[in-house]
Amino acid sequence: MRKVLISALAVAATLAVATPSRKVAAQVDLGVPSKTGMVVSSSDIAAETGAAILGRGGNAVDAAVATAFAMAVTSPSNGNIGGGGFMVIRQPNGAATTFDYREMAPAKSTPTMYLNAQGEIDMSLTQQGYLAPGVPGTVRGLAMAHKKFGKLPWKDVVSPAAEIAAKGFKLSKSLASGLNGETIGTEERPGRMKSFPASIAAYGKPGGGAWKEGDTIVLADLGKTLTAIANDGPDAFYKGWIADRIAEDMAANGGLITKADLANYVAKERAPVKGTFNGYEIISMPPPSSGGIALLEMLNMLESVGLPNESRQSVKAIHLIVEAQRRAYLDRARYLGDTDFVDVPVAKLISKPHAKEMMSTLQPNRASSSAELGKDILSAGKLPADEPLETTHFSVVDRDGMAVSNTFTLEGGYGSHVVIKGTGMILNNEMGDFNKKPGTTTSTGTIGTPANVIAPGKRMLSSMTPAIVSKNGKLVLVTGSPGGRTIINTVLHVVLGVTAWNLTGREAVDSPRWDHEWMPDRVTFEGEALSPAAVNQLKAMGYDVVLRGEQGSAQSIWMHPQTGTAFGIADLRSPDAKAVKGGS
Repeated sequence: MRKVLISALAVAATLAVATPSRKVAAQVDLGVPSKTGMVVSSSDIAAETGAAILGRGGNAVDAAVATAFAMAVTSPSNGNIGGGGFMVIRQPNGAATTFDYREMAPAKSTPTMYLNAQGEIDMSLTQQGYLAPGVPGTVRGLAMAHKKFGKLPWKDVVSPAAEIAAKGFKLSKSLASGLNGETIGTEERPGRMKSFPASIAAYGKPGGGAWKEGDTIVLADLGKTLTAIANDGPDAFYKGWIADRIAEDMAANGGLITKADLANYVAKERAPVKGTFNGYEIISMPPPSSGGIALLEMLNMLESVGLPNESRQSVKAIHLIVEAQRRAYLDRARYLGDTDFVDVPVAKLISKPHAKEMMSTLQPNRASSSAELGKDILSAGKLPADEPLETTHFSVVDRDGMAVSNTFTLEGGYGSHVVIKGTGMILNNEMGDFNKKPGTTTSTGTIGTPANVIAPGKRMLSSMTPAIVSKNGKLVLVTGSPGGRTIINTVLHVVLGVTAWNLTGREAVDSPRWDHEWMPDRVTFEGEALSPAAVNQLKAMGYDVVLRGEQGSAQSIWMHPQTGTAFGIADLRSPDAKAVKGGS
């Protein structure tokens, strides 16, 4: 896995990578080819499950629903029925829509519910336990998308996940390690599920001890839950016995979610945000995702300063991209939230004139000051502001060209670490994505602007950025990523690789990534992405340069420009990722 990525990063370190010809050489490793459909997921079992649905005559939405439910079983740190997310769908005729199944704040939520007696944020309340979850949206959202677009019966696309849970599946090395970290822990960090007996019962190794690669884990209660959803539809989750178990567990442990909250949850079909860049069309998710708006803003800014004319990975290109990232994330902090509660100037933010105005303060050889650009919203104080990275993304294309880009999450790894007794289901800790201290926006990245303050029934702002790219009416790319606030910038890099520099999908996904989020005012690079000379140049321009580990995991599908073949690209940054051909 790492060898191929390191090779790509080493190429980038030259800082003068040639732009390849648009005619793709046949011998290049392009990914897994198919003309009959493709599923790419960070869970190999889930990708195989979705691909099997394509083979049974299902379309891309059928396969997406099957993949999502299978990920709730095989990827418990982020795949889920106890969380939420976003789905972008492009039909073969180019018509596009989105489904918002982001979690909602319970009715008893308050704007300051996570502040302690001193008025500071108590992060422990947002990281685990019964106060951390929002009302889950995944089951309702997947059902809504399937009702509109699915071809196969609902039961047929949900039952495979139920069977996997009930019969059990073999653990990969990475999943065994992850489960051990949660149920056993280490001397430095005790297992976070230990406080929750139902969680240990569901995910601890029977009889005790550590899970090992190749062990079979059986999730019997989760299998029963999924069987009920398959047989009785989403109401089994939101109004039936599953809702009863959630409400009972919450009431017994000081949680906020009630049966009324579950019954009142609504998923929403929303119009996508759309834009153009360098002759390509881009569609992505509107609010409460910040991803689509920020992605289009950055592409507009980079088009306005002529990025495609610059050498890929040159210091100048890096400078332009970082400055676009800085400004888009500032707008994210200023304006973005749930449009059912706040007025977000979407049309203005994704317009070409706004992008040009935002880049008017760009200095050609000097880093901008985030504090100066955002002085209107920046307040005093220094508080921790890390956003968890544990989300997951999958991409699907069927034989007819329908495409699905889906990103969903529990927020942190294993969400709240709470398994609802009798259901086998892990609940999210998504409430931490709200602005938790109203009025406090700091230089370390804490945001307290009004648009994303907690309110009952409100959806918390997200960075998830499921995206689909086309050109002249033809599908080009389906992509997205996990990674907390880095998500938008990861997707930006993949999209730029294909649309600005004509890279293949494999090259674009393998290429190094970097991230600037307005605050904190620093730029982080994947560790091997830069030569020492480039680091020195950027520091001389005023950048705080930080080298980090891998950024994101962009499970993508790229369409060959000459043959129209779909190539599934499993991001090598995820050890269990797989691209699987569907159909026959």
